[in-house]
Amino acid sequence: MEWSSDLVSNGRVDVQGRIANKRTTGGWKASPFIIVNEVVERLAFFAVGVNMVNYLISVMHQSLPDAASHASQWAGAAYVFTLLGAFLADAYFGRFRTILIFSSIYAIGMVMLTLSASLSNLHPQQHKEATKDQNAFLYGALALIALGTGGIKPCVSSFGADQFDEGDDKEVVHKSAFFNWFFFAINTGALFGITVPVYVQEQVGWSWGFGIPTIFMFCSILILLLGVRYYRFQKPMGSPFTRFLQVMVASFRNHLKGVKLGIDTPLYEVQTPNSNIVGASKLPHTQQYSFLDKAAVIVDPEGTNRRNRWEICTVTQVEEFKSFIRVLPVWASTIALALTYSQQSTFFISQANISNRNLSSKFIIPAGSVPVFAAINAVIVVPIYEKLVVPFLRKRTGHPRGLTSLQRMGVGLFISIFAMASAALVEKKRREHYPERNSISVFWLFPQYFMIGCAEVFTYVGQLEFFYDEATDGTRSISSAMFLCEFGIGSWLNSVLVQIIEGATGGGNRGWLRNDLNASRLDYFYWIVTAFNALNFIVYVFVAYSYKGKGKPRT
Repeated sequence: MEWSSDLVSNGRVDVQGRIANKRTTGGWKASPFIIVNEVVERLAFFAVGVNMVNYLISVMHQSLPDAASHASQWAGAAYVFTLLGAFLADAYFGRFRTILIFSSIYAIGMVMLTLSASLSNLHPQQHKEATKDQNAFLYGALALIALGTGGIKPCVSSFGADQFDEGDDKEVVHKSAFFNWFFFAINTGALFGITVPVYVQEQVGWSWGFGIPTIFMFCSILILLLGVRYYRFQKPMGSPFTRFLQVMVASFRNHLKGVKLGIDTPLYEVQTPNSNIVGASKLPHTQQYSFLDKAAVIVDPEGTNRRNRWEICTVTQVEEFKSFIRVLPVWASTIALALTYSQQSTFFISQANISNRNLSSKFIIPAGSVPVFAAINAVIVVPIYEKLVVPFLRKRTGHPRGLTSLQRMGVGLFISIFAMASAALVEKKRREHYPERNSISVFWLFPQYFMIGCAEVFTYVGQLEFFYDEATDGTRSISSAMFLCEFGIGSWLNSVLVQIIEGATGGGNRGWLRNDLNASRLDYFYWIVTAFNALNFIVYVFVAYSYKGKGKPRT
């Protein structure tokens, strides 16, 4: 019995396929490899992301609105591809194999991007437009990077959380700390990604600017492989989307048959300790979305068709679908932060380009490194929050995390309103009083970056916790992908918003958004985003207040 108590209770296995032993696998023995892997991979991604607008303008000779739009579309694709990675991880490959497969695709894309910057026949000559072949090669490289990062992104945080057994009270506390340190890793990678490679790019050239993150991408794969013997692995559980569709079909079929639900209506569940979803625990029945319960109503008392999930589903399968539906309003009402976040790598960079970035007579801050203001904020705030704020709040709220994940998200969304208001006020002041190039210090941009960093610390980590905790065993990667694809939708929303405002206000020559920021009205654009954030926050408060968590009865 003493030996058995060392085994995990959630069915995770070690590299040899045996039930994982807590003494030799998982926990803080395994998670450092995952955290360091995230640092290195994020370094590569941010080194490309913050340089993308500048590369499209200076090398590929695109206009500012076009470059901002293309960069947003690329970032959007990277995050929306998380749904594909999550699906393959949950259904077929498992999280670890999915990370390795898509990391390899990612690395190939990085090599192609480096070649695009290095070989003269793969980018246009000075004062000439890019050819179709040059654009095709570049966009092919960016597509592979987007596919690669999208494929691994939802799996890494979930794979890290898999290293902690939810049936062990000590490991549950450590899992909460892991999410904070995972976010710390993201921003540490961002901090290095938007400083070192960007500085090298300005001093040496684009070849090394993209070549360095390419080398680091290969290092991230090696680091992940070094921890194999310590990992706990979740076996693939089949396609959750197939199970969702089965619930919808069975519930509508029984509804058309006239099936009624009552207090004593018998619902089907397998008579085994675990559910019939491989590796998943049973879920208790809830009253919310009761129409879907019709999928589990026992219409055939003889049980002749109980193995056909298109005709009858288990209570656990129905509740899995309910859990997925339950988080959708929360997901939709946090999307404003993604719209705000996308400004950091587009128009904020354009503001930095015409600001005074001199730290001394010999050192100029690269424009692409200015987002370091937000990254440094997060790197400083996370340890303070974890070591000082959480214990303080824990004593007063009684919650082990200090704040619930919903409260934490709300704090971040509230801060994002002031971040964009600050951006609008600073841009108005710059345009009216300091229109000459280099006449205003880049540190005037610090407040907007600082507040976006604070908003991320609260909302991003809150989302990591919420979407993992509220997911069922078979939908954890999909749930993480849902939250991450918000950033993709936010980037696309930013691209659409830019195009709408550009068209509605007179186009690229007379509208609010032009190549010349002094002739633009970027502050008006920022006020629109501020209003969107404020409206979104009101909606979020209502949604969060109404939310009933997984396994909790509706009141």
